[in-house]
Amino acid sequence: MMQPWLLLAILPFTQAARVIQSNDDGWAEINIRTFYEALTDAGHDVVLSAPAENQSGRGSSDAAPGVVDSDGCEFSSCAGGSPPTGSNSSDPRLNYVNSFPVTSIKAGIDTTAPKFFDGAKPEIALTGPNVGSNVAIQVPFSGTVGAAVYAAKNAGIPSIAFSGSTGEQTAWNKPTPLYSQIYADLALNITSTVLASGMPYLPASAWLNVNFPAVSSTKCNTVNQFKFILTRIYSGVFSPKDVTWCGTDRLPTELSVVTREGCYVTISMGDADDKTDINDERQTQILTKLKPILSCLP
Repeated sequence: MMQPWLLLAILPFTQAARVIQSNDDGWAEINIRTFYEALTDAGHDVVLSAPAENQSGRGSSDAAPGVVDSDGCEFSSCAGGSPPTGSNSSDPRLNYVNSFPVTSIKAGIDTTAPKFFDGAKPEIALTGPNVGSNVAIQVPFSGTVGAAVYAAKNAGIPSIAFSGSTGEQTAWNKPTPLYSQIYADLALNITSTVLASGMPYLPASAWLNVNFPAVSSTKCNTVNQFKFILTRIYSGVFSPKDVTWCGTDRLPTELSVVTREGCYVTISMGDADDKTDINDERQTQILTKLKPILSCLP
């Protein structure tokens, strides 16, 4: 875990928020559990509702959950023949839904979270960190993105999709990898910045697509090495000009930044209506909220 003094140094002050979490890698994958712990330790009111199994690449698919197959949930996290939805026996805020990512977050927003939030809906939706990047052409097919987009478009909840290039499917009860902890700490920093900016946390139908670079024991291995870069999902050659930032009116693409040498985190501003880039006044609103942590490329 990050040292408390370092957390205080990098995180803006913010009040606790009602958070709904999901992903497409499954409810028992270590990335989402590590982020859950970071959010909870920071004082947020968190409910996790994610697929019972790995559902990567399912985009915005949605179907009623069914009884769990005989082989059980991923990593033996629930028994074969378990009900379509269920929770962790020691922590009922950890919930599985035996269906797609969109179905999972929808169940969390509509059914599970209100039980813990005194009937109120979540204030922010956080998906991931995904195992593997979600940039450019990968975005429409990502279940992690699909869940975030559902929350923003269909439930009116500001949302952020997080993805990391390092890692592999790992069970929640294995030793926490360095990359998983770093991604959780970086995701918490971005989340805290958005929450500290005040309501509305993001403009209507807006979501953020965040991608973390590779982490190793010798490179990008502490949170203070990372820089947050405002980017686009797609090139935008035929799109209106972007908000002026870092001396230009065209933001760099995610792909051009993630393939660059350095510890750069990309943050793109997505439109939940079609999973493309926002190209209107909402860019300026989001830039204002993220400015405290943003850097320019050298």
